[in-house]
Amino acid sequence: MASTGFTDPRPVHVRATEQAAALIGSVRPADLARPTPCSAYDVRALLGHVVGGTLRLAVVGEGGDGLAVVPAVEGVEDDGWAAAYDEVRTRALKAWESDERMTTPARVPWGEVPGHAALSGYVMEIVTHTWDLAEGLGRPCELDPDLAGFALAIGRAVLPDSRPRDVASPDAADRKPPFHPRRPAPGNAGPYEELAAWLGREPLVRP
Repeated sequence: MASTGFTDPRPVHVRATEQAAALIGSVRPADLARPTPCSAYDVRALLGHVVGGTLRLAVVGEGGDGLAVVPAVEGVEDDGWAAAYDEVRTRALKAWESDERMTTPARVPWGEVPGHAALSGYVMEIVTHTWDLAEGLGRPCELDPDLAGFALAIGRAVLPDSRPRDVASPDAADRKPPFHPRRPAPGNAGPYEELAAWLGREPLVRP
């Protein structure tokens, strides 16, 4: 995988989707109504967003109009989420495997950017949503810290403190970032807690 002048996100993307797939594969039907740190999503809705967003990424990588793809999927059977995600992630990985795709402009919700920048943004998204899902499931889960480090570096680059963070849909006409203001990370925070804090997320409070 050759690259010039940028960090190639493709190997990280592969690992991020593998991590997400493993966690999604552990979801039980009884988990689907659990809350997640994304206040608008329970586990079922979060999975629908992950599958829909990955489908959008695949379409963008194939040169299609990804913005025409609603990043949400409904109607998946309770025990069908692992298969649904595996199908779209396989398509996305294939769509982004070429070196040419890394430098070809891609139209994504936050603008038109080089392919490597678009894919890096989606890596940040899937890594963050994997943490969201792990929080929602409430079961011990060891997540890859290097993936969080990559995602945090992207988050700090595209969402610096100097940029307003008005919460809005990523498909809104004004393209405002759909994140809350950064919150302080605890002193003992690990890489995923730091990533969540940078994106304005709060861990779930458990009894």
